[in-house]
Amino acid sequence: MAGWDRSNEPRRRKQERGGEEGLPNFDTDFVNEADIAAFERAINAPDATDEDFITALNDWKPIKQRIRRKRPKMRPRRGKDETREGFVYQLLKWPLLTIVFAWILILSILYTMTRFYVSQYEYWVTWRGRRERLRRKLRSTKTYEEWKLAAKELDSYLGADTWKAEDAFAYYDYSTIRKAVANICRLRQKAEEEERAGGTLVKACVKSNFAGIESFRMYSQTYYGTKDRVQEFIRELEKSLKFLLETNSLDMEEKRVLFKHLSSNYGRTALCLSGGASFAYYHFGVVKAHLDAGLLPTVITGTSGGALVAALVCTRTDEELKKLLVPALALKITACHDDTLTWLRRWWKTGARFDSVDWARRLCWFTRGSLTFKEAYERTGRILNISCIPSDPHSPSLLLNYLTAPDCCIFSAVLASAAVPGILNPVVLMTKTPHHPFTITPFSFGHKWKDGSLRTDIPLRALNTHFNVTFSIVSQVNPHVNIFFFSPRGSVGRPVTHRKGKGWRGGFLGSALEQYLKLDMAKWLKVLRHLELLPRPLSQDWSSVFLQKFDGNITIWPRTRVSDFWYILSDPTVERLRRMLEVGQRCTFPKLEFVRNRLAVERVVERGRRITRGAGKAELVAGGQVRGRKPSPLPLPSPRGEEKGQEKKSFNWFHWPSPTGRSTNVDGNHSNTSVLEEMENHERVFFDDDYGGSSGSVSSDEEAMEKFEAAGIAGGGI
Repeated sequence: MAGWDRSNEPRRRKQERGGEEGLPNFDTDFVNEADIAAFERAINAPDATDEDFITALNDWKPIKQRIRRKRPKMRPRRGKDETREGFVYQLLKWPLLTIVFAWILILSILYTMTRFYVSQYEYWVTWRGRRERLRRKLRSTKTYEEWKLAAKELDSYLGADTWKAEDAFAYYDYSTIRKAVANICRLRQKAEEEERAGGTLVKACVKSNFAGIESFRMYSQTYYGTKDRVQEFIRELEKSLKFLLETNSLDMEEKRVLFKHLSSNYGRTALCLSGGASFAYYHFGVVKAHLDAGLLPTVITGTSGGALVAALVCTRTDEELKKLLVPALALKITACHDDTLTWLRRWWKTGARFDSVDWARRLCWFTRGSLTFKEAYERTGRILNISCIPSDPHSPSLLLNYLTAPDCCIFSAVLASAAVPGILNPVVLMTKTPHHPFTITPFSFGHKWKDGSLRTDIPLRALNTHFNVTFSIVSQVNPHVNIFFFSPRGSVGRPVTHRKGKGWRGGFLGSALEQYLKLDMAKWLKVLRHLELLPRPLSQDWSSVFLQKFDGNITIWPRTRVSDFWYILSDPTVERLRRMLEVGQRCTFPKLEFVRNRLAVERVVERGRRITRGAGKAELVAGGQVRGRKPSPLPLPSPRGEEKGQEKKSFNWFHWPSPTGRSTNVDGNHSNTSVLEEMENHERVFFDDDYGGSSGSVSSDEEAMEKFEAAGIAGGGI
């Protein structure tokens, strides 16, 4: 995984000088031999469950007396309690399993034929003439700016500009967005003139997927961008949030309460990197595209091969990453350096192809030695999450981060997340003790852990629990999942181009057949799992490999090729990594505008949280002063009428509800329609869709804030 072969170091140096930019810390050896030795002892230690019972026959006989060895008792099989009893079950188990597997095989063949038909339909019917030439131009771009120009040209040819200019669309509440834009803009301008502040209308609008604007369908009708009205709404909302942060009309305590409320409601964005062996190197291109555009989220999670990429990203600063994410990085990836005879001999002896201790030593360059999750967060400000599962098949999975395992060494977590049965044996997580920070010891009583992608490749629920993640960007490269990805109505940045975006890929019959076959295969796999008919090779339940959730709000599927399967357990060359970087970037370009719109609001809210907690008061603009008076909660309007001169100091410019229950605008006149009431009616509206993940329900504000405080987020700089 990490490290380099010292015997070939001169050759690699020559290659590096031959055109690749020098990697930061290329010659730095981050390996701590004492930590590696401690890790090796922990792996080779006897199992904690193997207890040594010592007895003595009487007080005079020695307890270690030599006695005649008896025939050893057979240890009970681990799965004995899981085996179902009953004559009918034992009689029908294997026939049913054989029949269902045969049917799934037939469905797989039919599915492959269907996908071939769809590809031929699109090639001969959809992509012809100038449309095909523009698409080739789009696919040949090298940078995001080039891609954006080509995408706009293709959108213009396909008539998408007209769709952007029109407000009406069935998949979002355009009337609410239109009213919100008009009122936010008008009230903000008037508040700037009269130096007043408020936040009710903004609080109603700062919601995850408010009025459906984060539905994937809003970005699947064009190659670049979405409705002009949505873009205008996001710009006005961003300006209003900045005004609330910089105004003198609110003291710091009022701002703290306001932005804490907004942060709980809006949630956070996470970049999730899947497993996939050497396919995971496509993640480098995905990360590079986000980094170059300044859109790399703070919360990053990785599983198996994705954990290696996530560890590199979260232990380096932005400046270091820009120098590292180059083809020369392949010179540091030498996990599969053993020859065939060596790994065959190891596999026959240990049951695993790779050696855990060797991988730990090679991995230290990627994780900067024995850096812990907490130390990585303090160094870069990025939140690293790594998913792994215990070797016991029924224990719950674990998401490691600076909250759940702050002192756990990252290199051991990456190894555990990559421990696929037969490839790498389960390993022990290592942790630094508070009283002895320079020594590492086994984590969780020395229990062993393995690949998290076997159960939770994308740990969305745990991310929401720990960090209030409500929006996910998933880079999915698992080869067994990639072949089943298909969007019949288009995906983000890849619309259906015929029938003005209202058609089906491959025609309706092609899309219908694809959906039926895929759902039927999933149905039979669920039947096998729930009837407990599936065998467990290597003592592992493999059913979740196909049946878990693999996508997110935005899903990036790098385009692989057949030769990648041949190198699935091989180290990349400089040229292969160069192609993977380019492919990963090009597949990410169509999603960046969606990510930009999401992060535009989120980053202002995060900045407000950071400043109002006192960690960044210097970021306030010149002239913005914090009042010295005693903090007070957000004031409610007085029940009695106020003088016109006093009205300028009221907290009412964003339609705070009046005591009469009617909405009052800044001029003191009752509006014909209460925009605030409409906002509140839509604040919990989420557009669940079978083709794209829903945003999920959001808990109440009080529950969300209590969850934040309980997790220690408020004091952790998040």
